[in-house]
Amino acid sequence: MNLQSFQRSVVLPVSAERAFEWHAAPGALERLTPPWEEIRVISRTGGIDNEGEVVLSVPAGGLRQTWVARHSHCVWGQEFRDIQVRGPFAHFEHRHRFANHGVDASQLTDEISYRLPGGSLGAWLGGSFVEQKLATMFGYRHRTTLMDLTQWKQLHEAGFSSRKVLVSGATGLVASTLIPMLTTQGHRVARLLRKPTPSVYATGLPDAIWNSESGEVQEGSLDGVEAVVHLAGENIAGGRWTPAFKQRIRDSRVVGTRKLCERLAALKEPPSVLVCASAIGFYGDRGDEVLTEESAMGQGFLPEVSEAWEEACEPARKAGIRVVNLRIGIVLTPRGGALQKLLTPFWWGAGGVAGKGSQYWSWISVDDLCGAILHSIATPSLAGPVNATAPQGVTNREFTQVLARVMRRFACVPLPELAARMALGEMAHDLLFASSHVQPVRLLSTGYQFRFTDLECCLRHLLGRPLELPKG
Repeated sequence: MNLQSFQRSVVLPVSAERAFEWHAAPGALERLTPPWEEIRVISRTGGIDNEGEVVLSVPAGGLRQTWVARHSHCVWGQEFRDIQVRGPFAHFEHRHRFANHGVDASQLTDEISYRLPGGSLGAWLGGSFVEQKLATMFGYRHRTTLMDLTQWKQLHEAGFSSRKVLVSGATGLVASTLIPMLTTQGHRVARLLRKPTPSVYATGLPDAIWNSESGEVQEGSLDGVEAVVHLAGENIAGGRWTPAFKQRIRDSRVVGTRKLCERLAALKEPPSVLVCASAIGFYGDRGDEVLTEESAMGQGFLPEVSEAWEEACEPARKAGIRVVNLRIGIVLTPRGGALQKLLTPFWWGAGGVAGKGSQYWSWISVDDLCGAILHSIATPSLAGPVNATAPQGVTNREFTQVLARVMRRFACVPLPELAARMALGEMAHDLLFASSHVQPVRLLSTGYQFRFTDLECCLRHLLGRPLELPKG
């Protein structure tokens, strides 16, 4: 039976050589894997230029199947291929072609040839489904590649080059996107871990194992690190806010941050910059008030924790380290956090507004958060509090309507505030009903270009719904 084929192209703002290097870098597969697909990397050997293999676990009809792909036919800067050795297709070959396209630009063309199992019947039953799935996947891949390389070009032209970056909270939700973004941009990453955890690809530097309570680095070294991204902290939605759990939330942020900053300050050559996670919880429940980095602290548990968290960076500041306290909004990714929790009820038509729905939810895509972290590392004028939210905040009612539209579901089952308070206690108010209309004034004033300013475009990108490539 004849092979079926699929082809898509995208123009990138860099040379063919640079586009090829991005695909060859550690973490490229992670950057290109759609977040709505539960694809897991089991192992990998070698790279695209030496017949390397990748073993994946992929969803297949409600079950999981192993997919083994081998890299071959590599011509550096021009093309390489991924060929299925074992997997769900009778045949699958993916050819990546790179060609210069005018001045300082290139065209990436992805060509797929495949044959479904089951012969003519399999092609008849599954052909259109596979075609649509490939179109959705490569729409996501090309947008991600374009946006990543656009930011790389901007920073490169501004003189920003490869750095040695230490990342704490390295196995968490944000870091799982940040580290591949850093490595594909050409940076070397050391993971700061509390216990040894294998990585499925090289990050460029050995891991460091530390005790977050004492600050002692038990294995590895922090010497030579030029930038630090501190993301560690207890999940605030990880349990009911009992007095003991609230103390864990506070200590995991305040004690761990202070110990890390003391350790960095004691280095013979401290890093030049520390980007430390904080939260828009700093502002508390403020109704319709537009909040900037100049706005005063709010009242309550989360504002108090956020203030102490930022103050814990003082040893680093005193040592001359530029400290950026990134006040992070609701991070959107279907891999975890608020969006993941909303998907199941919305899928079954059980979604709806929380309370009155008038409270502001200041959101940011996970890619923009990681892009903002990279921008903060690269921008010497940024220091102190920096709001990490999209410029266009929405109310909970607007968020609900957009998510329902993107998912093609009704959202007519409201969540009463009283019921939420009875189920979740104090946490319900701070996480669901508090209103913070936050603006990223400092990111915008220093030239950060958001990938997603429109909520619907962001959700379509993250959830694999139709969306055109961004212009430019």
